[in-house]
Amino acid sequence: MLLVLTGVTVIAVGLLAYVNELTKEPIATANMKALNSALEKVVPEFDNNPVAECDTIFEEKNGKQLVQYIIYPAKRGGQLVGTAVQATSLGFGGELKVLVGFDAGGKIYDYALLAHTETPGLGSKADVWFKEGNKGSIIGMNPGEASLAVRKDGGQIDAITASTITTRAFLNAVNAAYAAYKGNPDGFTSASQQAGTDASAATKVETTGSAGTN
Repeated sequence: MLLVLTGVTVIAVGLLAYVNELTKEPIATANMKALNSALEKVVPEFDNNPVAECDTIFEEKNGKQLVQYIIYPAKRGGQLVGTAVQATSLGFGGELKVLVGFDAGGKIYDYALLAHTETPGLGSKADVWFKEGNKGSIIGMNPGEASLAVRKDGGQIDAITASTITTRAFLNAVNAAYAAYKGNPDGFTSASQQAGTDASAATKVETTGSAGTN
């Protein structure tokens, strides 16, 4: 019985390794395609390869180096026309990964929500809520003039309905992305930590009072 169990385990591990090897390249290709598509949307038209010229900023956490920001320069004719910055923040359901595009003047050109685990129908609306023409639009704003915040916190951004925690997390990621874009990647570190603390506290309060609200 022990030999049979050992044999089954070895075969299962081998099959998993084989499947992982088969899918690794297609997954990487799909991710790169999605990234390039997002870059084309969030910055003005460019003719360089932002991915090849990107700058990755790491942070040390628990003895490990983790990606903090990835900065993608968009150029046309050799001139910088915009910059896209990948930043993350802690939302209601987990980590939000956002790609924020800035024009040459530092105004938000557009954004793409690359990954999230927010509540479907609530926090998941972040992928469109802040777009031009919508109530919470941030397009054309410059976080350098005033950090983006929800109206409840004294800002000028309408929060996603019933999803204040997600909205705060999203705006924190945008503010952090701007700091990295301006060459001050640690400029919003404390704000990021505070947002995470606020989100955790608010989660306890809001989930106690209303199930499904974030």
